[in-house]
Amino acid sequence: MASLQEASDLQNVVTISARRFEESPFIARTANPAMIRGVYADRFFPIYLGEDVIEKYWTLRQRALIFDVPEKPVEIAGPDAVPFLERVLSRRVSTMREGRGYYAIACTPQGGVFMDGVVFRFGQDRFWYVQADGPFETWLTAHSGGFDVSISDPKSRVLQVQGPASIDIMKAASGGAIDDTMGYFRSGFFDLGGQRLYVSRTGFTNELGFEIYTDGARTDHLALWDHLMACGAPHGLELSSARAMTIRRIEGGILGNLSDIDTSMTPFEAGLGPFVDMEKGDFIGRSTLVDRDRRPVLFGITCQTAVPAAGSVILDADRTVGRVTAGVPSPTLGCGVGYARFFAPDDWIGRTMRFSLPNGETHEGQIVDLPFFDKEKHIVRGIDRQIPARRASMPFDAR
Repeated sequence: MASLQEASDLQNVVTISARRFEESPFIARTANPAMIRGVYADRFFPIYLGEDVIEKYWTLRQRALIFDVPEKPVEIAGPDAVPFLERVLSRRVSTMREGRGYYAIACTPQGGVFMDGVVFRFGQDRFWYVQADGPFETWLTAHSGGFDVSISDPKSRVLQVQGPASIDIMKAASGGAIDDTMGYFRSGFFDLGGQRLYVSRTGFTNELGFEIYTDGARTDHLALWDHLMACGAPHGLELSSARAMTIRRIEGGILGNLSDIDTSMTPFEAGLGPFVDMEKGDFIGRSTLVDRDRRPVLFGITCQTAVPAAGSVILDADRTVGRVTAGVPSPTLGCGVGYARFFAPDDWIGRTMRFSLPNGETHEGQIVDLPFFDKEKHIVRGIDRQIPARRASMPFDAR
């Protein structure tokens, strides 16, 4: 089941038993009567807190936001950790250095995308894979036969501090140990308010940012939260639900597992071919991928009159040729944007196409390449530090 986070999901809620799902250790700092939570990787997280989402979006783009996110680290350790990960992941990990993170994909035997996430190397035989939504710990365990490895849950929860002020905030939080010299996708252990925690220069927004990984029960989670908020206050740090993050991650071309990508599409179809190393040794799905079409079928769609919504069908004349997997208002571009997944590869980019919303309305949209802007990733890499100016309004109700 996809973990969608569109505007309609704020009304599409049910009451469920909470026993199965993992509560956030930061709930005492994030909860309010307006909170609506989602479930992702069997963890609760706030998808709405009653805030003005567009205001929070501009805080993210101009200052910084802190997010309580549900991405789940899984530890892979043991003498066969490297050959095991080479077998499970489509990207080479044997050459990784400690303090380095790689975006990496796990495929099914049929070549579909089962999981995406970031792998970190902690030592010679110890790694963390920070997974997206889905049962990846079970998947790893099921494929570990014949390998001398242990698969475990380190009980680490993740905070993200994202936005142009994030370096100044993390510099203050670490007593100056984290600064501009920490490169994109680099990581390490740092003292944050008297607690030694793992920090990476990564995130889910395509803004400059960091992720902080707690150390299970050894972490005083509320003290960590209070320390980060105190260090961030002079720089305009605010709490946000995942809604502003979702808008920015779609603008930035970041795909959501189980919603935008899934086991029915290959990494090539998703436009993730650069993260598949067909020249390394065998890995799950490689034999199937050898003969698969390398052309993508997932692109962006922009619309001046509406937000493309998940489930919208894309029409070529009267023929259905694809569907929208996710859509949001883009305050930076001043229009609606979304992901267009086509049934077959073709010269889709640059075409004007109609799409039909779930409510039956039909609108025109432009098919574009991803991401929607900052295609060279200068913002997230810290090359472009210009604070964007806020647009006055959207051409339609974006809330």
